[in-house]
Parts: sequence; C-alpha cells; structure tokens
Amino acid sequence: MNNNANYYRRIDLPAGDLHVFARDDLFHAMGAKVLEMANNNLQIPNIRYMSYTPDAHVGVGTCIGTTAVWGMEDGFVSPSIVGSDIGCGMRVQLTNLQAEDLHDVKLRRKLVKAIEKRIPVENHQRGHFSDIRLEDVLRKGLHGLPGKYVPDAYTPRKATSLTHVECSRLRFDESELERIPEPVWHRAHRQLGTLGNGNHFIEMQAISVNEENRRIAEQWGLRDGQVVVMIHSGSRSWGGAVNQHCGSLVAKTMSKLGLGTADPKLAFAPLDSVAGRTYTNLMYAALNYAVANRHLMAFAVRDALRELFGSQAETSTLYDLMHNYACEENHGEAPVLVHRKGATRALPAGHSGNPAPYRETGHPALIPGSMGTASYLMVGAPEGLRNYYSICHGAGRVRSRSATKQLVTVDEFASSLRIGQEDEIVLNHRALESLVDESPQAYKDVDQIIDSVVQARLASVVAKCRPLATVKGV
Repeated sequence: MNNNANYYRRIDLPAGDLHVFARDDLFHAMGAKVLEMANNNLQIPNIRYMSYTPDAHVGVGTCIGTTAVWGMEDGFVSPSIVGSDIGCGMRVQLTNLQAEDLHDVKLRRKLVKAIEKRIPVENHQRGHFSDIRLEDVLRKGLHGLPGKYVPDAYTPRKATSLTHVECSRLRFDESELERIPEPVWHRAHRQLGTLGNGNHFIEMQAISVNEENRRIAEQWGLRDGQVVVMIHSGSRSWGGAVNQHCGSLVAKTMSKLGLGTADPKLAFAPLDSVAGRTYTNLMYAALNYAVANRHLMAFAVRDALRELFGSQAETSTLYDLMHNYACEENHGEAPVLVHRKGATRALPAGHSGNPAPYRETGHPALIPGSMGTASYLMVGAPEGLRNYYSICHGAGRVRSRSATKQLVTVDEFASSLRIGQEDEIVLNHRALESLVDESPQAYKDVDQIIDSVVQARLASVVAKCRPLATVKGV
C-alpha cells in the first residue's frame, strides 16, 4: 500500500499483530495505553485478527474502535470486546422536509420540546410504550412490535422499517432468558423507547450530498438540504443486566481454565463453554432490544414532526446498524465471529451481506460526529475486506469526562453550538453545565477521522450532515 501507507500500519506487539487504520497525527495521539490494551486482547487464545479504527481510544478491558475476529469452531467471545452497551448503534430516518422548513430557531425549539414530550430523556422517566410485551421484543426484535408501531409494514412498496436495517431479528436459545431476574424485566420494559444519557442523542440534521457519490445518494433517497433524523442509543438496562449476570459466569470459566491477562477487566470465554453460550444468547436478545428501542424513538419523532407540520410530514428508515456487538459472518470458506466495539460494519456494493434494498449500492454506514459538528453517511469499499469491512463509529473521545469539565468553559461550549445566533444548534438542555463533558472539545476532529477512513480506502462519503437541533439524555 504505497499511496495510503500513512493511513495504515501493522504493529508487531509481543502477543501478535495489531492493524491500525489512522493518519499519522491521529495514531501518534492515541498513546501507549491503547497498544498495551491491544497486547492484552491479543493474548486471548486463537485470535485471528485485531484492528483499531482512527477513533480508537481507551475503554474498559478493550479500546473503543476495536475489531477482533475468531473462528467459530475454536473461538472465544468477549463481553469486553462487545462493550457495556450491547447493541448500541445508529439509526437515520429520512424526512420530506428541507432545511428551510426548520430555519426559524423558535420552530426548532418547539420541535425539541415535542420530541421530549414523547421520548423521556431522564433515566427515572418511563417510556410511552407500556402496551408492548418485552418478551416479544427480546425474542423477535422488530418483528415483535405490535403492528401499529410498524405502519409501513402494510405498504410493501414504501416499507423500510423491517428491510432497511442491519438486522431486524437475531435468533437465539430463548430458554436463556429465564436466567434474568424479574426486576430486570420490569426496568427494561419501562425503558423501551427511551434515549439514555452519555453520548446518546437524537439530532435533526440537514444533508449535503458528496458529488462523487451523488448517484448512490439519489438511489438512497437523499437530496441536498433534506432534513434527516439521526438516533444514537442502545439496549439500556437490559444490556447492562446481561453483562452483570454473565460477568460471574465468565470469571468462573476463566478461573477454571486458567485463562487471563494482565488486565483483570478483560473478560472472555470459549464459545462452546456454558458461559460463552449463555453470554452469546443473551447478547443477541439485547441486540433485538436495541434495534427495537431505536425504532420506537423514530416512531415517536415522526409523531413530533406531525404535531408541528401536520399529517403530510413523512419519515422512512434509511438504515439502522449496531457498533457494539459480536456476530457470525462469512469472510471466506469458514464462518467467523467478528467482534466490533465502537466500530461500524460497512459493506460494499454487491456484497451478499447487504440487505436486499442495498445489494446494488452497498448499505449506508452511519457515522455521528460530536455534538455541534457534522456527521457522515458513508458506503463501504471493496478494499474494506482487509479490515473485515469495519470502519469508525464516530469521532472518539480525546479526553475523559472529568478532564473535559476542567478544561472547557461553558462559554466555549456555547460558542461551538452558536448559541444566540440564527444558525444556533438548538439543544434541549437549558443548563449547558450539565453537558460540558459531551462538548466537541471532548472528542477528536471527526473530519480527520473520516479522512483516515477514506484515504485507507475502507469507505467513501455519500453525504455530510449538518446539525440543526439536538436532544440529549441526562
């Protein structure tokens, strides 16, 4: 790789090879800790491949921005390389609105309030979907939702809810659900259709199509100035309960088999062990929850738009994907288990793994920026095969929450959101102090991240998304 050598490097660590896809400045800013964590991960038996995307940064047990691969016959599954928020991912809904329809800052504020009315942003608040059976969602994903929440399922020509998603349902051994105690079920049921805090958000954005991929953009239904809705959330308390329940099982298995690394927080178990099977099955249930959770929020946003713009306001699903998960995939003769922690799958045109509507073009890869900066819609490139078709999942933190609060002032944060200006990015929080740790200054430059992915020939940009209004959880 001569012309993109500065965007890829293979690092020979004591425990094995690490592949890093990042421009020089991003790589050198990662620090020694990410290499130390990679070396621990590479000590897990039978690992076949491990890489970092340019947004990689230190996490618990494993860096965010990791792709790690095992064979299915002798492989391992690692809760640490899936991440604590199982199924966390992105959804983008297309609308029939244009940016000028939301030009008035007062209207954007009304829209934010309308969304908040339908989607709780505080952890103690209950979602508005009590008529949904949690067991149906866990077992069937989107197919477990009542028909009224999937209205386009009755109009096949317009239907996108069930077809324009990375996975609408993952099947698993449903008897494993009996392991989760009743209080967890109650809390997870209350949280259906809720956002969560941290870096989760709902954002109204305006599209700017990349001329080089205009044909693909048109096939996806994108147009310049179009308003889209980007949603970032995961499996809420259900995923947390799966990690807590399986943590002791995995720890006992590691102790029994004499497994471990220098990092006591790095958890893993053989796929064919009781702990491995239990975690994998319950993880799939959490993935079903996560995709349904994002779908319900998209349903609620549609109602909010109709409150302001009337019944003519329409939305449809561009795509829904995960960036914290492990799934069986085919990348050659034998299937493999691909872990992605803060990494996005980006399949190219013609790949059989694409959903049918995107077989010709490749599916949309949804990459959020930090709050106040642009997000991106990308499409995978054939050369992405060398990284198991994994690309970045966002900007990636450059400093901790506590450090950000110490270094960034409220005025600096307000300036990045253009508060008080005509093009203000409307935020649902009145007190910016509560969100300083999520300011753009806490994250890497998303444009540099995207540049790394493009120059490494893993994917290309289809459209850039400018933020108009953002809803954050607390």
